[in-house]
Amino acid sequence: MISYVKTFLIILIPLLNIFSCFSQESKSSFKEGEWFEFRIYYGIFNASYASLELSKDTISKIPVFHAKGYGKTTGLARLFFKVEDYYDSYFSIEKTQPILFKRNIYEGGYTKNVEILFEHQKEIAEVYNKKKGTRNKFQIKENTQDLISAFYYLRNFYPDEFIKLNQSFSIDMFFDNENYVFKLKYLGKETLETKFGKIPCLKFRPIVQADRIFREQESVTLWLSDDKNKVPIRLKADLLIGSIKADLENYKNLKYPLIVNFN
Repeated sequence: MISYVKTFLIILIPLLNIFSCFSQESKSSFKEGEWFEFRIYYGIFNASYASLELSKDTISKIPVFHAKGYGKTTGLARLFFKVEDYYDSYFSIEKTQPILFKRNIYEGGYTKNVEILFEHQKEIAEVYNKKKGTRNKFQIKENTQDLISAFYYLRNFYPDEFIKLNQSFSIDMFFDNENYVFKLKYLGKETLETKFGKIPCLKFRPIVQADRIFREQESVTLWLSDDKNKVPIRLKADLLIGSIKADLENYKNLKYPLIVNFN
């Protein structure tokens, strides 16, 4: 059985980074204290929860943002497959570039505990595997993001009228000792019915690799709020076995009001 929390994060967070292609002016779309919670379903079952929260911290006496990601399985899913995933990303306040990334996970008996130090001037990521006691360096590309910092990088460089229907984009990120390239296609606008009301959204279709997780290349659909926040509202994915759906469950301390229609 795969981890639906990890699948959710792997699909969602790097895909958000594509919006950096459209704007050269930082818009500062988030603030300290922001928090999101997502409910993740596997078929009809409420399988997991994932959350993201943002605070301020320091790395070597340098002020940074500290983003914390957490995910766990719940209910029956937890009885059969326990998941406790912790993610930490420390990134620069001005450039929204990752400095340090931490991943400490437990997934059905499988564990992993790694730290990634980003040296952007040298275009190198140093990976420290705390479980194995090994250190390795990898070449990275310019503007590479980690799994969590990409979410915030997007929101400081979001698109306005520049995005076109059916236009595809490529992004770069570093995760699990590898550089990844993702492609994403813009499908237009759609208003979703949510627990908060009707939320205008931007709709996207990422091109994923058809493998042991995904049924086919166009198996995933993502909706983001069509406002200054660019909050992930919903994600759906057809897996090789079953499907998952993730909905925004709770939020607080957004920098801008979430646009919701009630009629």
